Amino acid sequence: MASIRSRKHSTPVHLLALLAASVPAAGMAQQTTTLPTVTVKEAADVPYKADTSANDKMTAPLVDTPKTIQIIKKEVLEEQGAVTLMEALRNTPGITMQMGENGNTSAGDTFQLRGFSLQQSTFVDGIRDLGAVTRDTFNLEQVEIVKGAAGAETGRGAASGFINLISKQAHLGDENSASGTIGTASRKRATVDLNKQLSDTSAFRLNAMAQDSGVDGRDYVKNKGYGVGLSYAAGLNTPTRVFLYSQHLRQNNVPDGGIPGIGYEGYTSVTGPKVRRENFYGSVNDREKVDADMFTVKVEHDLGEGTTVRNITRYGKTHMDRTLTGVNTGTTGITTTGALSAWTVNRSRQRVDQDNTILANQTNVSTRFSAGGMQHSLAAGVELLHEKQNSFDHGTAVAASTPAANLYNPDPFQSMYVFGPRTGGITSGTTNTISAYVFDDAKLNERWSINGGLRADVYKLSTDNVTAAGVRTALEDTRSLMSASIGSVYKPAENGSIYASIATSATPPGANNFQLSATAGNQANAALDPQQTNTVELGTKWELMDKRLNVAAAVFRTTNDKQVTVDPITNASVQEGKTQVQGIELSVVGQITRLWQITAGLAKTSTKQINQQTATATTTGVRWSPDLTATVWTSYQLDKLTLGFGTRYTSEAKRFVNAAGAQGNLPNVPAYWVADAMVGYQLTDKVNLRLNVYNLFDKEYLMTVNNGGGRLALGAPRSAALTANVKF
Repeated sequence: MASIRSRKHSTPVHLLALLAASVPAAGMAQQTTTLPTVTVKEAADVPYKADTSANDKMTAPLVDTPKTIQIIKKEVLEEQGAVTLMEALRNTPGITMQMGENGNTSAGDTFQLRGFSLQQSTFVDGIRDLGAVTRDTFNLEQVEIVKGAAGAETGRGAASGFINLISKQAHLGDENSASGTIGTASRKRATVDLNKQLSDTSAFRLNAMAQDSGVDGRDYVKNKGYGVGLSYAAGLNTPTRVFLYSQHLRQNNVPDGGIPGIGYEGYTSVTGPKVRRENFYGSVNDREKVDADMFTVKVEHDLGEGTTVRNITRYGKTHMDRTLTGVNTGTTGITTTGALSAWTVNRSRQRVDQDNTILANQTNVSTRFSAGGMQHSLAAGVELLHEKQNSFDHGTAVAASTPAANLYNPDPFQSMYVFGPRTGGITSGTTNTISAYVFDDAKLNERWSINGGLRADVYKLSTDNVTAAGVRTALEDTRSLMSASIGSVYKPAENGSIYASIATSATPPGANNFQLSATAGNQANAALDPQQTNTVELGTKWELMDKRLNVAAAVFRTTNDKQVTVDPITNASVQEGKTQVQGIELSVVGQITRLWQITAGLAKTSTKQINQQTATATTTGVRWSPDLTATVWTSYQLDKLTLGFGTRYTSEAKRFVNAAGAQGNLPNVPAYWVADAMVGYQLTDKVNLRLNVYNLFDKEYLMTVNNGGGRLALGAPRSAALTANVKF
């Protein structure tokens, strides 16, 4: 067995010392007293633009926060008809979608940001959200994307950032709306948002969604389900406020395993024409059933003089029951005997029976104070987190193998391998974390400020796996993690900033999938050090057009260290591999004029693997990481008519990143442009009609390719949806 050499390094003491030195520093008390009023007014007037984050740890306005943060508000999602998190994230550059390994297909929201996976880096109201589900937008106020290493904000992981989903909450004032959508592929969807003021200080809000839709360009695939969000608030406009809210999601989908890559450029394993894009290689008995429930209690109390204490407690549980049939199109996966009409493709069935449970409690104190002639905006707190994931094994009830499908005319009604009941085998992982953090925005004077954060985690991961025969394997890893961020902000003018920052994060073994390994050379081996990530960023942010338009530019470099690689001389496993991603990001969001809205972004990145080797090859780049991504959405109001247009560009994303080796399957996802359009018409003060057309020019493009390169998912062809919105 190859040995593992682990070279430990101490925490960057100079960085922590610099952060500690910033705690007694502050400045500019006269400005902080007026910022909240400006923020509320501008948020109401500028639909696309946000001035502050809903995250308690973000202690400064966005323009003065030294990192790249994008906030996608519900107004943008409504104009676009974006109903899933995947669709919402099309509004930010640098994010790519993923498909999965070989015959398997990744479930739910699966994507990476700036070359790193965002698995385990999605949060709801600041609390980690588990479960491989397709998240819906019906109960969201906004989506926040924080880019760059973010361990200080989130704890483990977050090598390239994190996503924070902000839930809709009950508020004072009666406000009711409903919408209904019909569209191509038998799309049907309805939502309702009812907010009722119950007294001078309390309110109740109900958000609900139901949908039953096909998928454009795909036979038999279906998205069906409903969701309910409940929120009750008491003590509004008083020093003590209580929020009770929950969310319940039920999905009963027919999942999509994609189509074979035969006939597409770069696929050389078998020569033949493309299959129909509509072909469904699964079974009508494939299913994806999701039950997701979340219960939250939040209490806020104002102590006076700018000090507020918040406590939030959440219990959440998600269960997925998924059976999916996918194609295997390797060298021997396609049989080419006889006429084309007789060719077949191998298939495999995947069963996912998984529970994810989370119990969290967070206490945060935010305050403002003067010390040493400087002004501080400080947030400090503790977090307690329990997470558990159970995956259950199933036996075989009928048949021992999955039959091949006709390559060009698959039959979804063909008899199929059937999974039996649970066997007693279980793969189980539990994580318990205790965290403490502090963030401070210290204003030295009218021009300079220091913004920093420090977080300590005591982290324990336990793996307890049992086979159907009762053989148990238990592994455990306990360690302390430290993450930090610090930035310096210079304001050449009141409406702009120039900044430099550095941030770190740590990813311990097994953190991404709750599973430890005893195998040497496996990144999940508990004997290894955590992977260490740092991001250095230089940028500038400006509020233009009377602070109605935000523009930002940043250059960054993120380095992930301590990845397992192979020593080229001894062939031993060593933690000397690195991934480096660097680039530039530009963004514009807000109003060009009072009638013209825009949100746009561009990211130009390059990736590099350092000392990444196996026994047979050297890895040179990061797969599925395009060099250039760009997105634009803009709308213009003409009296009762609103016109919207958007476009997205993604350059080539490579699958094969080794310096040598055969590329029999698809080597990449080719570059593509996609354009969307919208027309809205205000029939009355209460009724609005909106027509969305997607993929306006009917461009055929590859959206994702599986890691093996034999399967792909095409982007949807031209499609349309008509929505009626009613306020009452």
